[in-house]
Amino acid sequence: MAVIALLTDFGTQDIYVGVMKGVIWSICPDAKIADLTHEIPPQDVTAGALALWGAFKFFPKGTVFCAVVDPGVGTSRRAIAIQTREHFFVGPDNGLLCWAISESEVVSCVELLNRDYFLPTISRTFHGRDIFAPVSAHIARGIPLEEFGPELRIDELVKLPPLRAEINDQVIRAEVVIIDRFGNAITNLRAENFVKWEKELGQRGWVATIGDLTFNSLSSSYAEVPVGEPLLLFNSYGLLEVAVNRGNAAEQMRIRKGDILEIRVKGSDGG
Repeated sequence: MAVIALLTDFGTQDIYVGVMKGVIWSICPDAKIADLTHEIPPQDVTAGALALWGAFKFFPKGTVFCAVVDPGVGTSRRAIAIQTREHFFVGPDNGLLCWAISESEVVSCVELLNRDYFLPTISRTFHGRDIFAPVSAHIARGIPLEEFGPELRIDELVKLPPLRAEINDQVIRAEVVIIDRFGNAITNLRAENFVKWEKELGQRGWVATIGDLTFNSLSSSYAEVPVGEPLLLFNSYGLLEVAVNRGNAAEQMRIRKGDILEIRVKGSDGG
């Protein structure tokens, strides 16, 4: 049974997600549909890319990810489908898919141009229904990617900045890439990169700052600090975040997307 995972910024108040499911089941009645999330902030491609990156590896082989966060819908932006060794990804060519496929072995990438696999009438405002949902359903039925349109090179695709912090021997500059619904400020610093950097410090230690906040240690859980207190920890994505135990770090600490968290070696400038 094919699995199709949907990720959108459509929310659940309107009919958009339900209509996409109707299209999918009309083409592939046996499809099992997973609602990955429909609460991506409107038009926030970065948040969608992060959610997809954090989730895809937990799905079974052959899953088709239909991802639609598409502020450029109806313009000349391309519609694409990508096959990796384990999964398929369908969505707009705006960077939404780039972090997920960057950690996968890409087998094929095509531009979606064959209208035989779209709905008969294409709206300029709802490609999720008219292009991405039907293509995802046809892929789940076993239609090979080359049937959907011409091949593209991966280096032709639109990319977001790499999901990696700036690191040198004295300082790490981690950018807040999203604020989640709990108010946690999630950065682009990966746990494995920090562990390697910290190991090279030896006994010197480090100091982290963001705004008026200062940290010199990591927590392993939210409840490790008193209620209402801020903390740093690596979350389930394996990314460093600023949080508040039972609170909202973004609101309480006035942290915003794009803010920089700086980690310096103790004794270096500013440390």
